[in-house]
Amino acid sequence: MGDVENWVMPYQGFNYLADTVSVTAAHQFEKLLACGIDADIFARQVDPAFFIGIAIHAGIHSGISAEGNINMLQSLRMHRPVFLDEELVVKGKILGVAEVSRGLRVDTDVWFEDAKGQRVISAPRTSLRPDPQPAERGGESGKGAGERPLPVIEDLTVLQCLHNYQLTPEGVRAYSMEGNSIHYEIEPARKAGFRAPLIGGGMGVHFLMAELWQAQKHSGGPEAFDAEIYFRRPIFWDDAVGVYTRVDDKSGWNAMALLKEDSQGDQKVATEISLKLFKPGLI
Repeated sequence: MGDVENWVMPYQGFNYLADTVSVTAAHQFEKLLACGIDADIFARQVDPAFFIGIAIHAGIHSGISAEGNINMLQSLRMHRPVFLDEELVVKGKILGVAEVSRGLRVDTDVWFEDAKGQRVISAPRTSLRPDPQPAERGGESGKGAGERPLPVIEDLTVLQCLHNYQLTPEGVRAYSMEGNSIHYEIEPARKAGFRAPLIGGGMGVHFLMAELWQAQKHSGGPEAFDAEIYFRRPIFWDDAVGVYTRVDDKSGWNAMALLKEDSQGDQKVATEISLKLFKPGLI
């Protein structure tokens, strides 16, 4: 479906083509190295953040262009750990499409099944498909992408810093996959209204997953989790970001965030995760 003439305009009820996918050890090592993450943290398991990008590419394979699209809200549910080289079947369906001032807001359910037909990863998301001429839709001068979810973390002073990362254009290019050039080319990013290419949402989630697995290293990593991920601000390919967590005295971690400095030097939430369910490993 590489020819732009064959792209399908998203519509409610559109079903993805089922496809078999897997994450190899070599691929995980290469992409996490580009992020500055030690792949050994995950041992034989797959970093579930990979399934965010794989889900997007499942849409591309089915004829839905990702060019210029912006991921706004991502759910990521790991029903059980996925292992390197394990073959899974990816399936998906567009649940709804709504016109907003900036284009189309698209709700998609994508999931991954194992050889027994059981879901092991669910990755539904809400994304914005920008209108090239958004002002023509009316509304607030082409601004707005629909209802904005309430913040997960309101008080940044309660957060604990776990790790800091300095992004580089070379690293972001090495991580990024074809399909959405705002992540690896300057002109498309500027045309979309950004000062520079911005990382894909999945790349930022790798930083959060690495700390989650590192904290659970003694138990072999999480057994299962259910997370709601909110992409609040773009992270550019030359930004510095910090991984932070919020700890509840009774339940442990219940939220995580990537923070970055704004133009005034104040820390702002770029990406945040609400951990609705977290099941530690058993070993």
